[in-house]
Amino acid sequence: METGMRGIAVALITTLGACGGLAAQSELALKDFFEGRTVIVKLDMPGSEDGVDVWPGGQPPVDFARYGDRIKRFGTSISAGRSVIITKVHLKDRHIEFQLAGGGYGTFGDNTSTTVSTPTADKTVREKNLEKERSQTTDPARKRVIGEELDGLRKERERENARLRAMAAQAEQQASENLRLRRLGAGSRFNIRYQLPLRPEEITPDRITAALADYVDFSPMRGSVAERPAPSAASGVAGLRKGLTSDEVASLLGRAESSTERMEGTLRTVQVTYLTPQNRVEALFVEGVLVRYNISSR
Repeated sequence: METGMRGIAVALITTLGACGGLAAQSELALKDFFEGRTVIVKLDMPGSEDGVDVWPGGQPPVDFARYGDRIKRFGTSISAGRSVIITKVHLKDRHIEFQLAGGGYGTFGDNTSTTVSTPTADKTVREKNLEKERSQTTDPARKRVIGEELDGLRKERERENARLRAMAAQAEQQASENLRLRRLGAGSRFNIRYQLPLRPEEITPDRITAALADYVDFSPMRGSVAERPAPSAASGVAGLRKGLTSDEVASLLGRAESSTERMEGTLRTVQVTYLTPQNRVEALFVEGVLVRYNISSR
């Protein structure tokens, strides 16, 4: 019995490992196919990591009431009709993140707080000493003098607290405006969601483009993963891979033949051409990281 249970456990672990490996391979294929490519969005995108939820097969696939709430709450970070770079494709257990121009503000490490603490002017030592003296003195004239001074000190403290509250309110208003601007410049995303854990047939470029066809124009994309020649040892670019920094690529391929820089929202993109003895390499960097490349013979 124990041996049988051990066998079942081993089989389960093997199956889970195979599924995890398949998911990892599928994600790499999706990244290679999509990341760094340009598409055109067909609807305004919310300025948040919440983005737009798409349920393939749902009726309707998008809950437009919730979508409208997000647009109203976070504003539009990517306007309909705008060309935008796919910056990340990431698989989760039951959904696929399709991130555009940074994926939206509000992910781990992003500060979304607009609360500003309000300092308070406390009683001064003079005010506390006067209160103590008034409680101990029996002279009516002296009590009256102390009371008048305490009233003046209290009113002065109240004016200072009012000033501090006004400053805090102004700071919160500025923090809200700064957050709004950060959201507008941080992109957005589609979350392709499923009721059940993802199956291999759902983790393909065709299924993703079909799920997003009503909301994304993929026509600007050219080529596919199958059309990209794989680096070989003979090509001199065997170490080239996505995720390298521009300095690391330069150490592999040498000095760039040409370079064109532009901004995609708040993201700096650089299109670079390298020439090696055997190949011509076209590379796209986003914020200094290689996200796409193409190798052709010279």
